[in-house]
Amino acid sequence: MEQHTTTALLYLNGITVSFDGFKALNELSFLIEPGEMRAIIGPNGAGKTTMIDVVTGKTRPDAGDVYFEEGTYDLSKLDETDIAALGIGRKFQKPTVFDMHTVEDNLLLALKNDRRVRATLLWQSSTPQERRIEEIFDTIRLKSLRSRVAGSLSHGQKQWLEIGMLLAQEPKLLLVDEPVAGMTDAETRQTAELLKEINRTKTVIVVEHDMTFVRDLGVRVTCLHEGSVLAEGTIDQVSQNERVVEVYLGR
Repeated sequence: MEQHTTTALLYLNGITVSFDGFKALNELSFLIEPGEMRAIIGPNGAGKTTMIDVVTGKTRPDAGDVYFEEGTYDLSKLDETDIAALGIGRKFQKPTVFDMHTVEDNLLLALKNDRRVRATLLWQSSTPQERRIEEIFDTIRLKSLRSRVAGSLSHGQKQWLEIGMLLAQEPKLLLVDEPVAGMTDAETRQTAELLKEINRTKTVIVVEHDMTFVRDLGVRVTCLHEGSVLAEGTIDQVSQNERVVEVYLGR
């Protein structure tokens, strides 16, 4: 596979996606450096979810390239399973946990293991895995609820559990779609702290509408509009951009 020269962990170059003549992404280009956390904002229909779909292999672009790990892999040429195996994890807007299992069992089921039939049948927990589970519990703040059935958790707690399940897969890049939708103010603040803690060791992209939450993250912001980058910079720089105010914040 040809390698392209870039220091970025993720580099989108001229990505275009059309649905029935509508351009969901229009030559979208931006990059994410290793260890970065980036917030993606923009009005409905700006292309945020389509961008995530392209990175995770759910949608194949009509044109453009999606380079991962300093240009080693072109994700536009790979399927969803291969992309996940490279270390790209996605959290959807609605939490999808195993409601009838305990919080701890949800994490155990998500651990990165050999998924072949024989290995699964003979699986036993090991000390490194147990240590990893404890680390995840410390991060997602659910250690006291480990024996609770996941279906009994609050909406915010389910979001944290699903983030923990992503971490159990040991991703290099986390794509988190509207993590604080439906959360209380306290849960929203805790989620900002949780993601900042994760960002110490992982690269994170957060798609979000809650501007107070984005400000709490304190990271570089990219605003999309009509499938392209409209503005990029700190939250203050983006918030003061006249076009951003006109098409998004001023609504």
